[in-house]
Amino acid sequence: MAKDSEIIVGIDLGTTNSLVAYADKSGPSVITDGDYASVPSVVRFGVEGEIAAVGQEARDHAVEYAESTVYSIKRMMGRGFSQLEDEIRHLAYPVERRGSAEDPERDVAAVRVGARLITPPEISAAILGALKVRAERHFGRSIKKAVVTVPAYFDDAQRQATRDAAFIAGLEAVRIVNEPTAAALAYGLDRQEQAKIAVYDFGGGTFDVTLLKLSGDVFEVISTNGDTHLGGDDLDREIIKLATREIREEFGLEIDTPAIKQALRTFAERVKIALSSQTKTTLEIDLGNNRIYRRDISVQEFEELIDPWVDRTLTCCTQALRDARMHAQDVDQVVMVGGSTRIGHVRRRVGEFFGVRPYTALNPEQVVALGAAMQASILAGDRRDMLLLDVTPLSLGIETMGGAMGKLIMKNTKIPCQATESFTTFQDGQTAVKINILQGERELAQDCRSLGLFNLTCIPPMPSGMPKIDVTFLIDQNGILNVSAKEQRSGTVAGIQILPTHGLTVEEVKRMSTESLSHAREDMEAHRLIDLRNQVAFDTHKAEQMLERHGHLIEADLRGRLQEAMVSLRAFSGTTTECNDLSRRLTEFDHMMIPLAEVAVLAGVQRSDV
Repeated sequence: MAKDSEIIVGIDLGTTNSLVAYADKSGPSVITDGDYASVPSVVRFGVEGEIAAVGQEARDHAVEYAESTVYSIKRMMGRGFSQLEDEIRHLAYPVERRGSAEDPERDVAAVRVGARLITPPEISAAILGALKVRAERHFGRSIKKAVVTVPAYFDDAQRQATRDAAFIAGLEAVRIVNEPTAAALAYGLDRQEQAKIAVYDFGGGTFDVTLLKLSGDVFEVISTNGDTHLGGDDLDREIIKLATREIREEFGLEIDTPAIKQALRTFAERVKIALSSQTKTTLEIDLGNNRIYRRDISVQEFEELIDPWVDRTLTCCTQALRDARMHAQDVDQVVMVGGSTRIGHVRRRVGEFFGVRPYTALNPEQVVALGAAMQASILAGDRRDMLLLDVTPLSLGIETMGGAMGKLIMKNTKIPCQATESFTTFQDGQTAVKINILQGERELAQDCRSLGLFNLTCIPPMPSGMPKIDVTFLIDQNGILNVSAKEQRSGTVAGIQILPTHGLTVEEVKRMSTESLSHAREDMEAHRLIDLRNQVAFDTHKAEQMLERHGHLIEADLRGRLQEAMVSLRAFSGTTTECNDLSRRLTEFDHMMIPLAEVAVLAGVQRSDV
């Protein structure tokens, strides 16, 4: 990669883990932070709603901060509160509906942290921001653009929410790419032969299957299918439901506290991972008051628990094959993507379904990010020898007279694409038309998802059937939909870039982005204060231990002053918000501790000489 060229990174924003990657002449690589390739998609907030930790640190302390640690936020992206009611009851953190003074009917889901309601795009932006910082440290320069991947079955609202999250994080999402398509791009780098490939993408929160035709350097998507609410989280919940039921039966205890919910989720995930390589493992939970739940889980029992979910993935595979007019035996290769494909039972079932041994040579958790990096290198002009052709996952249209769904763009249409269709009025003198934009495969509007509404007004009054209203749907290369309407006789025009009632307005997104910049110093100070308070807790704890072990070796006056200073520092740390003052007091305390530390070291040396 040329030093002065524009850097575009590839980002896999995952339900469980997220990664950032880049590609140069030697190929794509994941950007690591020491031993860590991924950033856990977990964010912890402070009492005022400020970001306290992102990634591994947030995950490690999830039980301790159960109600303010947010995970699996990807499953809420672009979805309204009313669509998430079943999901919310499983969560350890509180989720509420957030309307607005201007539009109280808006169905926005948001996480409650103290007095703040924080939306899924804001939370995802924190994860993207951590990936951005990692990339900037790697390159030693600012990163402003990224290719961001999404599940192939993400609808328009979910894709728009992902773009909003990137914008809030200070990134331009130059392309939104379907995850299975990105995976195929990474898989097919050095392949020149023709092949039909099925990408089976079973992640933490979503499932997709995509059928592609690879011909030289052209990757053409034939069909895609999936479920944005089917993933490893659901497999974990089978273990959680088992444990919850048995705890109720054995101890008469309901699992309803946030801390136990967080702990159960963590233990269930560990059991799932262990059973991917072992035949048996033990689930053990301390319920307090000398109550311990313990039981062995065999891999056979685990497979029986998750089999209905695996069946659902294969149902999606069947539909994708039907849409592509293919049979399972027509598939030359099956590429496994996503952490859930590490489960042996999943691999066996998929192999039996397609009749071929799944390809598992690539790291299933990294392949999407690597493919995104390849697409980024194409957009940056570093590679001009590859072409990526994607499709829209669901049909799009408008509600017509009588509540029918009038489809303009059919599912699996290659993008970018455009379609125009003419409509008219059904009442004499009608001067306005309300256009309801729909997404789905059903024939009635009530069975499809409404993406948004807009009005075409100022139509000259004419007899019914006389106005000619052309409605145009345009899907760009990111899968984002723009709709316009024009009455041909009068030239009246109206249009909209789809903003669902459960999405963020353009003004809200801009405000969040501006706030992330304007409050950058404030946020850094808040983070610094947290770090200093943690350091105070650590240093005073160590001081307490040293005084207990070696305090008799120093003068009583110094021992008394150290104890007073320790108590004073802890009290000051708990009340002050001034980082510089706290840092100064901590430094003074550390200096006071030097004589005791020297005595402790000397005592240790003398013991070792004995």
